[in-house]
Amino acid sequence: MFEESLKESFLRYCEEKKFEKNINQIEIIELLINFIKSKKNFLNLIFKSKEKKCLYLYGDVGVGKTMVLNYFYKSLKISKQRFHFNEFMINFHDFRHNNKKNSILSFVKDLKKKSHLIYLDEFQVTNIVDAMILGKLFQTIFKENIKVLMTSNIQIEDLYKGGLQRDQFLPFISILKKNSIQKKLIINEDYRELSSDKLQRAFYPINEKNAFKTNKLFRKITKNKKLKPITLKIKGRNFLISEYYDGIAKFDFKELCETTIGAEDYIQIADVCNFILINNIPNFNEASINQQLRFITLIDILYEKKVSLMTLMSSNFKNLGSSVKLKEPFKRTISRLVELTSPKVNYI
Repeated sequence: MFEESLKESFLRYCEEKKFEKNINQIEIIELLINFIKSKKNFLNLIFKSKEKKCLYLYGDVGVGKTMVLNYFYKSLKISKQRFHFNEFMINFHDFRHNNKKNSILSFVKDLKKKSHLIYLDEFQVTNIVDAMILGKLFQTIFKENIKVLMTSNIQIEDLYKGGLQRDQFLPFISILKKNSIQKKLIINEDYRELSSDKLQRAFYPINEKNAFKTNKLFRKITKNKKLKPITLKIKGRNFLISEYYDGIAKFDFKELCETTIGAEDYIQIADVCNFILINNIPNFNEASINQQLRFITLIDILYEKKVSLMTLMSSNFKNLGSSVKLKEPFKRTISRLVELTSPKVNYI
């Protein structure tokens, strides 16, 4: 049977990767099997209108949410698509821009032609434009019987907590709760931190000594590469990467997070880079919430695209400040920074 073979293969996968065999992750695999099965042939995916349309998996950073869902997703022999949530919303807004009439229904119909199931990783809502549209969008997705997998650090009830005009967002929470199986994955350790020996590509505080160390290491990495600045064209805008060495780039934090750029720009940057040095990452606070929000999005995309990092920061990861509103999502960012700057993670 599919469920038996998937469970066994997941256990073998954990053994091969030297992951701890955790009973909570095994329970998630069993829950996913029941969520996706139909009473008829599994591969036909005949969904009933009364069945839950979404499996919403949440939990703290580093507990293996994405790892479990990625494994399950790859095992499905059906039409499907996987998106980082930021990428999914960019696609939606682009579609709406080009299709003014019945744009939500048209977008979902087009989505259904390509997929019986969509997988949205790192679901979070920080943008008021997204917050106002998600209710109608997902109501249509569920009505069209598209099944959805989601990961998030936040339970459904707390999405967009403290956000502007949150009362207008509450109908989406009701729609999502009504159509979802919500499950928390709990594991005591953050596996990303356990996989690191020492953060030899993360330097702090910002001073002349550490600036010298980062520049020296950057020169070593780019020793046999030529400086060739490139200009990315993003929706009619130009973004110059002045320090670019055949896939290796150096930025100041201000270039990436203190200008009016966002997810679309970061995706294109990640597409042409496999190693990035980011200098002068500050401690965040209430006054720098917009910069912190861009930084969270940037790190999510670099992580998704497997871009290795070197950083020069105001303080170590655990003491890098945060605004109150972004404190929870920033935990994931810190965990990902730990992994992306680890000597064990190198994509160049």
